[in-house]
Amino acid sequence: MEPIVILLAFIAGLAFKRFGYPPMPGYLLAGFVAHALDLGDIGLISAIADIGLLLLLFTIGLKLNIREILMPQVWGVAGLQMAIAVPLTAVVILFSGILFPILALQDSVSVWTLAFALSFSSTVFAVKIFEDRGESAAFHAQLAVGILVIQDILAVIYLVLSGDHLPSLWALALPLLLLLRPFLLWLLRVGRHGELVTLFGFGVALGSAELFEAFNLKGGLGALFLGLALSNAPQTKELYRHMIGLKDLFLIGFFLQIGFYGLPTGHMWLVALTLGVLIFIRPLIYYLLFVAFRLRARTSLLASSALFSYSEFGLVVAAFAVSDGVLSPEWLTTIALAVTISFFLATPLNTRVHQLYSRYGPILQKTERDSRITAEVPSDLGDADIVVLGMGRVGKGAYERLREIYGDGIVGVEENLQKVLAHRNLGFNCVHGDASDYDFWAHSGLKDRKLVLISLTNHVENLTAVELAKELRFAGNIAVVSRFPDELEELKSLGCITFNLFGEAGHGFAEHVVDQLGLSN
Repeated sequence: MEPIVILLAFIAGLAFKRFGYPPMPGYLLAGFVAHALDLGDIGLISAIADIGLLLLLFTIGLKLNIREILMPQVWGVAGLQMAIAVPLTAVVILFSGILFPILALQDSVSVWTLAFALSFSSTVFAVKIFEDRGESAAFHAQLAVGILVIQDILAVIYLVLSGDHLPSLWALALPLLLLLRPFLLWLLRVGRHGELVTLFGFGVALGSAELFEAFNLKGGLGALFLGLALSNAPQTKELYRHMIGLKDLFLIGFFLQIGFYGLPTGHMWLVALTLGVLIFIRPLIYYLLFVAFRLRARTSLLASSALFSYSEFGLVVAAFAVSDGVLSPEWLTTIALAVTISFFLATPLNTRVHQLYSRYGPILQKTERDSRITAEVPSDLGDADIVVLGMGRVGKGAYERLREIYGDGIVGVEENLQKVLAHRNLGFNCVHGDASDYDFWAHSGLKDRKLVLISLTNHVENLTAVELAKELRFAGNIAVVSRFPDELEELKSLGCITFNLFGEAGHGFAEHVVDQLGLSN
């Protein structure tokens, strides 16, 4: 009956997506329906779920940048938020147990474990929000993801400590696996592209998990550790791109599995709704903490809104607590409902967060501190008349060609601070800035330039930059990269000069060949 379960998951996920929500609540709903109809093999679904969790941890390790999580704005905010959220949530849990005895917990360990599980924010939700808006490299995204990684690490530590057996003494030798990094990267380089890269990542993630399990450690810790060992290498970017889709596919099994723990009852719904109301405090706590750590109001708002929801990792911790007898299965179903409700609440906020800042930015700016960290200091565009927003491959190529024609009257803008420094070392006039930042457009003098070229991560982010230019009455010319015909027509309707990367690639290729052969007039 598994094909029917897959079809249920697809239909439910598609329905949620059509209404502007992540598919994840649909998968949870499909799990409840499959359980009610007695469909599917829970053993098989659980095995798929386990692989999904291992791949999730492995991809987190691949993207982990130690320097980012060592920032006080990351670990400080993560620690303080947990110190505030856990006691508040524990109070709600205790009252829930008094009102509904079936949800009463036996001891304080169970209360604090559940409160700990509910203190996390959703990694899947936040990363998806940033990807959809093309903001994965933005500073606020790095802050949010850094906090999520710290929470994931704490969850993994809990899973390790909650094991039935103490780690083997031989586990002390596991850090020596870092010595395999050059060999593993060589294998990845030899594999080059395609399915060999996927097979390599799949094998490393599952193999490292088996190795750690052999030493009485949680397999997820091994996947995270080997992912970290391979991070920050040129080959890792392609490996991550190959693994992310596979991870998402297998994680569906995890969300389906939750429904098999039991159907929700009326009191579970009531408690889940109470937890849903409690979630409104979370972005407020994050916002105030970010501002206290000398971040701008906009950065604080975007990062805190992405951390709005409860976490699928909280479900992981709760699932292990249920298997260890610390929590009752009823609480796992209740948490699944609370996670789903939080997604419903968080999605509209994140969809409209830029419009909210445009409207209420002046009010929010009153909460900012007088001093800011270096990454938040406004950039100076100098006297350049031409600005390239987005210094990826396309933007960098456009910058180089325009510099040949117009000289030094050009500046590039990149939202990733590390890339800015790398471009500067290569001789580019590049500054740090976010093209979708209202404050950057308004206060950097960007709106007064003659020509702006926009080559950002995706169409949504390009449109956001164009709309900001229109809102601030930019009088110069705007040129924007597009990838598909419908995107090109939409940009044309906004008065932009457009270049279709796919449709006009052949023309650019031919021009390059003619130039190289010296055949041009």
